[in-house]
Amino acid sequence: MNERADIWWRNGVFYQIYPRSYQDSDGDGVGDIKGIIERLPYVSALGVDAIWLSPIFPSPMADFGYDISDYIGIDPLFGTKADFDALVSAAHAAGLKIILDLVPNHSSDQHPWFIESRSSRENSKRDWYLWRDPQADGGAPNNWMSEFGGSAWACDTGTRQYYYHAFLAQQPDLNWRNRDVRAAIYDAMRFWLRKGVDGFRVDVIWHLIKDDQFRDNPPNPDYTPGGSSHDRLIPLYTADRPEVHDVVAGLRCVSMYRIKRSDIFSSQQI
Repeated sequence: MNERADIWWRNGVFYQIYPRSYQDSDGDGVGDIKGIIERLPYVSALGVDAIWLSPIFPSPMADFGYDISDYIGIDPLFGTKADFDALVSAAHAAGLKIILDLVPNHSSDQHPWFIESRSSRENSKRDWYLWRDPQADGGAPNNWMSEFGGSAWACDTGTRQYYYHAFLAQQPDLNWRNRDVRAAIYDAMRFWLRKGVDGFRVDVIWHLIKDDQFRDNPPNPDYTPGGSSHDRLIPLYTADRPEVHDVVAGLRCVSMYRIKRSDIFSSQQI
């Protein structure tokens, strides 16, 4: 049975490329987009359907590109937008699709959105991230833990509140309950779709929605002393929340159907 073109990915074979350790075209010791283009004949010969690129966006590289400071740019470490356009064109000519690594759960703390958000409690982007008052003793708002160990809350001395980060403190979590945040990420997706990308791999999608009451996570009865501090708790209120299904639906609408912002927000569910 012939498969519809718009669901090719269900049985497609993906080849992941981590650009910085792939082909280096200019001898600076770091892989780059031009190097990927050089290797397309090899990738095509493998018989794969698509290339999944690990993040190539501008980043301070605190987490090797998973801390994004501009969702619609190319980090100079890897090349230019013109180089990316050439990659998409060459890949498509070779029968390969291009998948970008979308990181919507968190941005870099150097992203303009977060710089605005932390500037004051009254800033219009304050609610784009998860800010909470300290407890009475000045401690973190609750017991949520970072995936990388330790508290997931970082204190901002300027505004005297804590912000939440599921990973590094340099990776503040975006507030996916805020419709403007969703719209901003959707716009970034559309930017790359217009450039010809064929889809997105979505990073840590299970983290996108957190408990709106900020309740403490329960202890993990199976925790073994000496293990990661993150594993001491069951992430009941910080991951795999039921509302994430609506988020997935919104992302899919943008990626699959290229619909307009007004159409996405026509439903209260998305």
